[in-house]
Amino acid sequence: MMAWRDRLGAGLPRLAIVAHDLVMVWFCWVGLHVLRYSFAANPPQLSLWSTEIAIVLAAQGLVFWQAGLYRGLWRFASVPDLWNIVKASVIGLVAIMLGLFIYNRMGQVPRAVLVAYPFALVGLLGTPRLLYRAWKDSSSERSGRGSVRTLILGAGEAGDALVRDLRRSGAYQPVGFLDDAAKLRGSKLHGVPVLGAIDDVVEIAKETSAKLLVIAMPAIDAGEMQRVVAACERTGLPFRTVPRIEDVLVGRSLPGELKEVAIEDLLGRKPVLPDWKAIRSWLGGRSVLVTGAGGSIGSELCRQCARHGAQRIALLEIDELALMTMEAELRRDFPNLECVAVLGDCGDPAVIEHALALAEPDALFHAAAYKQVPLLEAQLREAIRNNVLATETVAAACRDAGVGTFVLISTDKAVDPGNVLGASKRLAEMVCQAMAVRRSTHYVTVRFGNVLDSAGSVVPLFREQIRAGGPVTVTDAEVTRYFMTIPEACQLILQAAAIGSHEAIYTLDMGEPVPIRLLAEQMIRLAGKQPGKDVAIIYTGLRPGEKLHETLFHADERYRQTAHPKILQAEARSVVAEQVLATLQNMREASARYDQQALSSALRQAVPEFMPVDEAAEPAAATIVRFPARDIRRI
Repeated sequence: MMAWRDRLGAGLPRLAIVAHDLVMVWFCWVGLHVLRYSFAANPPQLSLWSTEIAIVLAAQGLVFWQAGLYRGLWRFASVPDLWNIVKASVIGLVAIMLGLFIYNRMGQVPRAVLVAYPFALVGLLGTPRLLYRAWKDSSSERSGRGSVRTLILGAGEAGDALVRDLRRSGAYQPVGFLDDAAKLRGSKLHGVPVLGAIDDVVEIAKETSAKLLVIAMPAIDAGEMQRVVAACERTGLPFRTVPRIEDVLVGRSLPGELKEVAIEDLLGRKPVLPDWKAIRSWLGGRSVLVTGAGGSIGSELCRQCARHGAQRIALLEIDELALMTMEAELRRDFPNLECVAVLGDCGDPAVIEHALALAEPDALFHAAAYKQVPLLEAQLREAIRNNVLATETVAAACRDAGVGTFVLISTDKAVDPGNVLGASKRLAEMVCQAMAVRRSTHYVTVRFGNVLDSAGSVVPLFREQIRAGGPVTVTDAEVTRYFMTIPEACQLILQAAAIGSHEAIYTLDMGEPVPIRLLAEQMIRLAGKQPGKDVAIIYTGLRPGEKLHETLFHADERYRQTAHPKILQAEARSVVAEQVLATLQNMREASARYDQQALSSALRQAVPEFMPVDEAAEPAAATIVRFPARDIRRI
């Protein structure tokens, strides 16, 4: 029986549906004639078949086919399908009148039949479709009576679509909506009532015996999401959310998917939306090369470049598994993309020259770097070799090969650096400035804060600690960091490259820094546990090289807005190219000897603002740079 119903709704032969509709047309035409002449004293003899009826069926059938009436499924019949039937009926009437006029000047057709025909036909065609859908929906409800009772937060378009998806799956039973719009109170969507406001979720969840909460408000900002999540947490019930439309469009989520609330949904600001038109205009049809293409940032850069029109992408990666994985993903998802994979160390001149010769890139994104602060404090030689000397090798090769744009991925730790990572990245920025003396290549630096869920970052560490039952380790109760998502960081990189200023340093206006303590507490709650009760938080003290707070700009860097309202450009501090290049030569010699003392001395001399946190107390004031609106100039 179930199989028969499924064939009727989805797999029913199209000819059977066409036959049904033509029978309805015949019934409508003949029935209207019978009704019309039933009031006449001497009604004419009506035939059940005639040339006139054949013309009516042929004309109306052709209109049905051209109107696309048979491309939809009865199982999902809705208002757009009904509107399509209305249009087909009206246009069909015109076609019938034209055909009958040619045949017999419409001498035998009562005008009352012509007037009533489209209305009657809409009812005869629309009613079976809507009744069948109602039958299928009620069948789904009956079959899902043992399913999860679900309370939906948000009675907008997302909630409307969610009810249909939940009923179709049969695994969930919607029992009510919650929405803050007072005008919706007491109304129903698809028979599901709006029971109250979101703040009433604790009481209503108990009254409805709900077992699951679903947040169907994909467009709300992070502050509002925090309020909604806090309300859900008070119930003690599991909760899920529907994905944002942009996540569906780029393939990060599936339509109708119920996913856990991610920590990025609770960031204290709205995600920055890039100017995709400018990015596509700059990127479209170009060849790009990405170093560190298998890493968190490099891999997402490759995806976004492919998604927004790059013709060729060269992947340069030292990790063979990461390179294989990324190349396979790009070839699978973008079959028309020319993909070039190069295995090797970008700091090797032969490797980077080989990659540039293969790719002939218009732009190079230098994402390869070491970034773990505590580790690099004891690995000075490798930090300088990979973050500084490799940057010089790649930047010089781009200059010699005539690459149009070189983009250095930097960090907010390069501002007033208090650790080896920050100092090495600041020196890498100075290398790019020194290279920019010759203007054949545009050297662009992009700084951003901590990237959520990147390899080795705090979020996956906290997630693993929570999964293990704790404790969650936070270095200091007062420590704060700027955060952004991986896609957002890569969008900033592409946007900065598209702006294309020479010798520029860009950063994102990232709002307020996030206390790591609050981040840990929110992640524990999102896991369905209580901080301090189910999972302990312990404070371990700042690790080597770590600061309490990070800054986005140096005090001597004048900043201004760009064409994008959330991207700021710093006016780079001047450097003496000869001194930078001389320092690099000394560092290469010291690196070859593995002389870390000489490397440390050269680094401090080259980056005079480098003040290791274990040698000086961090200033209590001026730890966070604010951006007064009156001081920002637009370019």
